[in-house]
Amino acid sequence: MYRIDHWIDGRAVASKSGRSGKVFDPATGQVQGEVGFADVTEVDTVVATAKAALPAWRATNLSRRAEIMFHMRELVAANRKEIASLLTKEHGKVLSDALGEVARGLENIEFACGVPNLLKGGYSEQASAGVDVYNIRQPLGVVAGITPFNFPAMVPMWMFANALACGNTFVLKPSEKDPSASMFIAELLKQAGLPDGCFNVVHGDKVAVDRLLEHPDVSAVSFVGSTPIAKYIYETGTKNGKRVQALGGAKNHMLVLPDADLDMAADALVSAAYGSAGERCMAISVVLAVDTIADELAAKVKDRIPNVKVGPGTEPDAEMGPLISAEHRDKVAGYVAGASGEGATVLVDGRDGAPSDGFFLKPSLIDNVKPGMKCYDDEIFGPVLSIVRVSSYEEGLQLINDNLYGNGTAIFTRDGGVARQFQFDVNVGMVGINVPIPVPVSYYSFGGWKASLFGDQHMYGPEGINFFTRSKVVTSRWPDPRTSKVDLGFPQNR
Repeated sequence: MYRIDHWIDGRAVASKSGRSGKVFDPATGQVQGEVGFADVTEVDTVVATAKAALPAWRATNLSRRAEIMFHMRELVAANRKEIASLLTKEHGKVLSDALGEVARGLENIEFACGVPNLLKGGYSEQASAGVDVYNIRQPLGVVAGITPFNFPAMVPMWMFANALACGNTFVLKPSEKDPSASMFIAELLKQAGLPDGCFNVVHGDKVAVDRLLEHPDVSAVSFVGSTPIAKYIYETGTKNGKRVQALGGAKNHMLVLPDADLDMAADALVSAAYGSAGERCMAISVVLAVDTIADELAAKVKDRIPNVKVGPGTEPDAEMGPLISAEHRDKVAGYVAGASGEGATVLVDGRDGAPSDGFFLKPSLIDNVKPGMKCYDDEIFGPVLSIVRVSSYEEGLQLINDNLYGNGTAIFTRDGGVARQFQFDVNVGMVGINVPIPVPVSYYSFGGWKASLFGDQHMYGPEGINFFTRSKVVTSRWPDPRTSKVDLGFPQNR
């Protein structure tokens, strides 16, 4: 059994709190490691380290920062298999899925390589007689990222790449369920030339989270997780004077119209609902099927489910691995178990035939689901797809807009006019047109609306740069001493 410690000032540091958590192998259900949990003193040490490293890093020129990001990009690319193996080992996702996670995270490091261009300001010459005005973007200081279990490599890359490139120093509090990837990333950043103290990792639970939210030297907090925790992070952080972006949960709907290619739609639904065992905030968990094609679509999805190969992520032909923990597996299974009692029809029960070792569920498909049922109202975060039958495009759109969440959505149709109207009308932050999981590329930004986001800025991309910097406007004049005079009037441009 291995031990995972903190990363402070460029090296691994053992926790002295006496508290720790177990790291499981989700494919076997066995404990494989132990991670130390920080106490308040250890969190304070980490923040103090980041604060001490800030002046020199902030003064580092943009070309050098970009050079380090380029080096990091090459190191992540060269070590992508090793990172993916850590994800499979501790999270359980299949290797192909893990490699995809690393690839999408890598895009954000590539985006940050362009920081000299991203931080360009504006300049207005001769705004008034002899007066020039310009704006610059400067780092916030010590910033923190609190990341979830489902993407232990990608989501940290969403945060630290832009944060560091902009001149901040960074403290990462990863999920205690799969913490090893964060330590490997820390080692790669050191190899890339990042000065010690600029990137630190502190492991722990609510004790560590609360201290980061309260610490006076932490200027901003970025978070991804469930909506109740996102709301808590946002309220606690802002109450303590911090800038906060907190991405919460989702209940993503896919509206399938009668003119859609139903085979393509069924393929997309199986991929989007059951990939990563449904443990992703962009998973499609509800399909809104117009009545005239609902039976046919349900049958096509049902026919595809037996072909999904469920097994340990290390098996070459496995397409869907286990869930993260026994508790979460049992919670997800509970929604399937209770669906019939609420009036829904369980077409495929993922509890049947699931591997007995580890935290496995197979894909589940539930038909005749309606709002008010738990399997509709709650974010299940597992391999469960609900079919809601609607009479029209308008009814489907209304269900999406009435939902508590507004993270991602999709429409499948051959009608360009309807698709364009949908993107105009739908109250959701990320929209796919014949694309089931519309995760934006790195030079756009990621984030939802409504209860899926707390804060004003989405994550990564241009909004990520804005989040990790603040604007300063400078008004300057280099006057001719011969024209200088006392003027007690209000400054004017004319």
